[in-house]
Amino acid sequence: MKLTVFQKILWVLAGVATAAFAYLMLWSEYRSARIEEGSVPFEARFELTDHSGVVRTQNDFAGKWMLVFFGFTNCPDVCPTTLSEVAVVQEGLGNQSTQVQPIFISIDPERDTPAVLAEYVPLFDAGIIGLTGTPEQIAETSKTFPIFYERIEQATAPDGYTMGHTSHLFLFDKDAGFVQSWSYGTPAEEILADLKQRL
Repeated sequence: MKLTVFQKILWVLAGVATAAFAYLMLWSEYRSARIEEGSVPFEARFELTDHSGVVRTQNDFAGKWMLVFFGFTNCPDVCPTTLSEVAVVQEGLGNQSTQVQPIFISIDPERDTPAVLAEYVPLFDAGIIGLTGTPEQIAETSKTFPIFYERIEQATAPDGYTMGHTSHLFLFDKDAGFVQSWSYGTPAEEILADLKQRL
């Protein structure tokens, strides 16, 4: 069977797409492995607006451990699941929860205003602080963390797009230094046990 020129083009495009997808998956796994091994030393650095309209930096949380997660409020599964696990961890810590500050940083500043975050984050735990900013501020913040995010056009999603992003939950020590991260799907009990050993 002879292929038409159009069919050949389609096969080439499919091959390129497959190769690109494989590259992205391998790069993602490589980055995740480096994060989990703790071989990417970095510190939490940000200057963003919280869900009450106050500008916050990492210095505001000096002396506390920080649990930091990047996501967006229109996220259908990963973000609400992770934030729910963070709430379970905080509850499990009991009185020690005052030593840990959970922070949710939006990678979708176009939709996630402080007002939107003010309605969203308390649904999971009153102690979680939501942070947002301008697209430039979010881009700058992402440079100090080993994270990836991108806008993905999707006709069925709210406003016609969704966001792809790194789904790790990061732990920082009292000096904002990176300590540990957990990949999406890590049980809250495992995170809680780890934290209790460190506090």
